[in-house]
Amino acid sequence: MSILRTITNVFRNNAKLPESGRAETFMTAHKSKAQDVAAMEAYTHNNIINAIVSRLANDVSAVEWKLYRKQDNSRNRYAYDEMDDRVEVTVHPALTILNRPNPYMTRQEMIEMIQQWIDLTGEGWLNVEYGRSGLPLNLWPKRPDRMIVVPSQDKFIAGYVYVTPDGERIPLERNEMIQLRMPNPLDMFRGIGPVQSLAVDLDASLYASLYNRNFFLNDASPGGYVEMPDDIDETAFNDFLLRWREDHQGVSKAHRPAMLGRGMKWIDAKVTMRDMQFAELRGISDDAIMRAFGFPKFKLGIVDDVNRATADASELFYIRSLLKPRLERIKQALNNDFLSLFGTSGQGVEFDYICNEPEDETSEAQVRLTNAQMVKILIDSGFDPSMALEAGGFKPMLWRQLDNNTKGDNMNSNENAGGEPIEVVRSNNQE
Repeated sequence: MSILRTITNVFRNNAKLPESGRAETFMTAHKSKAQDVAAMEAYTHNNIINAIVSRLANDVSAVEWKLYRKQDNSRNRYAYDEMDDRVEVTVHPALTILNRPNPYMTRQEMIEMIQQWIDLTGEGWLNVEYGRSGLPLNLWPKRPDRMIVVPSQDKFIAGYVYVTPDGERIPLERNEMIQLRMPNPLDMFRGIGPVQSLAVDLDASLYASLYNRNFFLNDASPGGYVEMPDDIDETAFNDFLLRWREDHQGVSKAHRPAMLGRGMKWIDAKVTMRDMQFAELRGISDDAIMRAFGFPKFKLGIVDDVNRATADASELFYIRSLLKPRLERIKQALNNDFLSLFGTSGQGVEFDYICNEPEDETSEAQVRLTNAQMVKILIDSGFDPSMALEAGGFKPMLWRQLDNNTKGDNMNSNENAGGEPIEVVRSNNQE
């Protein structure tokens, strides 16, 4: 039993738990191309998807990026957060490539494109082009629906395959691609975005839009039926259908009197736009899309139920919950995947973004009130007023100890318990 236990422990310590089967090929790791294409097409025909994804992509791409020399990890973390004294690096090949990824794109354009794909399909891909020196030279964004992950039992990912528009498959090494993704709980190799959870709602919204359009393009009425005699032949039917389309199809021909042949009868469908309630249907779909992204209405210009307080809270929520997580995803990819491609020159440096949060006026006011109450408690307890003000974060100011009988405008002539007026003034250079 001891020998069997030893052998079991050896295999347990050295063998990896595979995420792919032994017979699995790169085809089984190919994400649904149709699903990704449908998600990207939603950007072109759904105005809410377009507005949300455009806003996120624009805001993420507009953020400024800098490269810094890392500080000693042994430093106190609190001090590191409070006082960032990292040294900025202004000359570095990685910084040059980020600011000009390739001869045809700027940094903002590349990041905006990548962020669009991430929010629509859950994935963004960057192809790394190397120069003769063996170091990265350019970065090229690649469409997610054209990428295939090749799984490996021992390496997790063996490589990638890029499918060109004409169907050619190009194998790629792991260091030639950088993948940014929203994790997919059902697939460790691929990502998933909010749009995938909206398939039914997007279809309903699309069909409602198409119905509204066809309602006007056909005849600007819900329609009806033409009851024909049983003995009508195919030629007569085709002639009637042709004349009907010429006389009635189109908005300009709406509600023209219909001339029916002998034995024909018009039957109204009795279906109205109010009965179909397509406006309400589209509103429900819009709300579902905003919930899927966690996107505040205020950022879309919907201000029917927004005041100053909720607008400020929405702005802060947008930055903390939507903007910064997306920036962090890019930051991790740059620091862990991109900088590691530069060898020793990529060590000891890190990318970081500049994204300042707006001040929360409500929270700041509450903090000041709490500090003022603390100062009063300290003074009432006998502490030096000037020291109490400093402890509460207030600037030095003129202070007079007031008598219990002090009222109204007599506060400037109050005397202390000993009968003598007291003034304590504290400044940075005076104790």
